[in-house]
Amino acid sequence: MSRKFFVGGNWKMNGDKKSLGELIQTMNAAKVDPNVEVVCGAPSIYLDFARSHLDAKFGVAAQNCYKVPKGAFTGEISPAMIKDCGVNWVILGHSERRHVFGESDELIGQKTAHALESGLGVIACIGEKLDEREGGITEKVVFAQTKVIADNVKDWSKVVLAYEPVWAIGTGKTASPQQAQEVHDKLRAWMKTNVSEAVANSVRIIYGGSVTGGTCKELASQKDVDGFLVGGASLKPEFIEIINAKA
Repeated sequence: MSRKFFVGGNWKMNGDKKSLGELIQTMNAAKVDPNVEVVCGAPSIYLDFARSHLDAKFGVAAQNCYKVPKGAFTGEISPAMIKDCGVNWVILGHSERRHVFGESDELIGQKTAHALESGLGVIACIGEKLDEREGGITEKVVFAQTKVIADNVKDWSKVVLAYEPVWAIGTGKTASPQQAQEVHDKLRAWMKTNVSEAVANSVRIIYGGSVTGGTCKELASQKDVDGFLVGGASLKPEFIEIINAKA
């Protein structure tokens, strides 16, 4: 089964209207592979700006949301608000949400369920820290994280699973194409056993962690790497090279 290549750009807490406007102009003018689904994760305050300026062929994602539609949750945004801005995706469970802001697996599962029920697509992030990889428990960690997400998903067509080894995010260290393929392959096998063979074959498992124009082609050639979640490089013109990694 062919899985449509998916490239997400996570802008994190970066940019202003000037710099993001320039980035958007570059993207709109670029020649991009039509067989790739591209989604840009904008800071919540710029979701409307990104959606109204980006070409319709690009998707937009929020970088987080809360688990209920509305209420007394100062500083939070809901899937309903995200959709009201014309935005169709949300990134959930990013390692910075887990490790900087202390979000638990349970909360990420609840957010995933509510976002999907509200009609958003979810880019669900999982990944081990350096001490966990060195301790030989990568599989245990990512399977546990994946299980909490899986328990909250009814329709897998709206979910992209992003494997991001925490030790490779923003560090310049990239998991080797072989390391990435190994984890992606094991995740697919886990899905086959714990969800279904059909979902295992169709779900897109993307890689994140210091993806650049230089590393993207070899990573993209791995059979179970279905795309990327790109951090710093998504704010630079090289993002176009990464989108076109399979071209």
